[in-house]
Amino acid sequence: MNAQTSSPFTNSPTSTALPLVAIAQQTQQAARELAQLSAAAKNEIIEAIAQALEAAAGTITAANQADLQAALTENLAKPLYSRLKLDDIKLKGAIQGVRSVAALPDPTGHITIHRELDDGLTLKRIACPLGVLGIIFESRPDAVMQISALAIKSGNGVILKGGREAIRSCTALVTAIRQGTANAGANPNAVQLLTTREETNALLALDQYVDLIIPRGSNSFVQYVQANTRIPVLGHADGICHLYIDKAADIEQSKSIVVDSKVGYPSACNAVETLLVHQEIAAKVLPVIAEALQAEGVELRGDQESQQILSNIKPATEDDWSTEYSDLILAIRVVDSLEAAIDHINTYGSRHTEAIATTDQSAADIFMAQVDAAGVYHNCSTRFADGFRYGFGAEVGISTQKMPPRGPVGLEGLVTYKYQLVGDGHIVATYSGADAKPFTHKDFLSTMKSEG
Repeated sequence: MNAQTSSPFTNSPTSTALPLVAIAQQTQQAARELAQLSAAAKNEIIEAIAQALEAAAGTITAANQADLQAALTENLAKPLYSRLKLDDIKLKGAIQGVRSVAALPDPTGHITIHRELDDGLTLKRIACPLGVLGIIFESRPDAVMQISALAIKSGNGVILKGGREAIRSCTALVTAIRQGTANAGANPNAVQLLTTREETNALLALDQYVDLIIPRGSNSFVQYVQANTRIPVLGHADGICHLYIDKAADIEQSKSIVVDSKVGYPSACNAVETLLVHQEIAAKVLPVIAEALQAEGVELRGDQESQQILSNIKPATEDDWSTEYSDLILAIRVVDSLEAAIDHINTYGSRHTEAIATTDQSAADIFMAQVDAAGVYHNCSTRFADGFRYGFGAEVGISTQKMPPRGPVGLEGLVTYKYQLVGDGHIVATYSGADAKPFTHKDFLSTMKSEG
């Protein structure tokens, strides 16, 4: 493919004159075309998308400013407003993220099983694209770029449904993405955008065309999606993350970790929401941490023991232990043991990301083994729970479910596999009955790349 190749396709971000079924059919066809491309060809598309985004930067940031102004008028919730922002610096970083996806290995075509069943009868299990992804998200227009790049690289089509508050930003972004795809001579229908609330329910009914739904929003919204579709759903509801400061923790190190986990980007799903502190160290560590957090404008809410140490904090209620604030608010609880901290996390946590600060390796090992979460950290910020920081290039979301993929979902979470069996007139009857021929079941190298 060549970025200068002309294309017969339109780069319009939506086909509002078409019914949603027709849009899904277009995306499915484009996905089938992508699935046949080489890694080099898909990388050319991604680079063309990055160039198109750079060329449209002024249009994109202007559209985002219009969304931000409308959000202020409509009193959009503070966490959503923070996620909505897409200035020049953030846009450049997101475009860099697009290019980083091109640098990643192609997740498709890898042979994970290569086995002779009998002479002339060979089985392969090969990684392949899922097909069509349906992504529904609130705010976060930068997610459009991450998701589109990951979809192209993994050979999948994608239908995006952004929130009403980001409609101008998403439209400008998808217009540029489709233009870049067309510039590379590929079918821009691989990336589609839906813009109305009614289309959300319609999308959930397209189980014939859409292979995976990834919702990114509130707990109630994710539950709604799960209850109203037959399409497999991947995603997380709440990001109720904890940091436990053990009795053997380094106080200065713990302070640095909690400030970074709370203050850096409080509306992120990987921001810490509850601080647990061992009672043996609470009197020493809490004043130091409280001073640092309050200097950053963090509102502290504590249980009775933490209030006895910190007189200028609000009392925490039972609801605080199960609340994702997505704001500069932190709940604090003093616990009498490592086991109590683990019990609290497994009771109130959302299985997203949990961390322990301690110099006691034994305590860290117990914590990391017994805490039930997609990410369990020792002596580092919860904010590392991110596809880019993990080296995935980007992510389509973070999964807190038990079945894989779990945690930040990058390229490897967007592929499945198929079994290919090649014979020479072989039939099952040969291997059954009194005179059944035995299988050889001889394995070959299982990590090779599929030819073609």
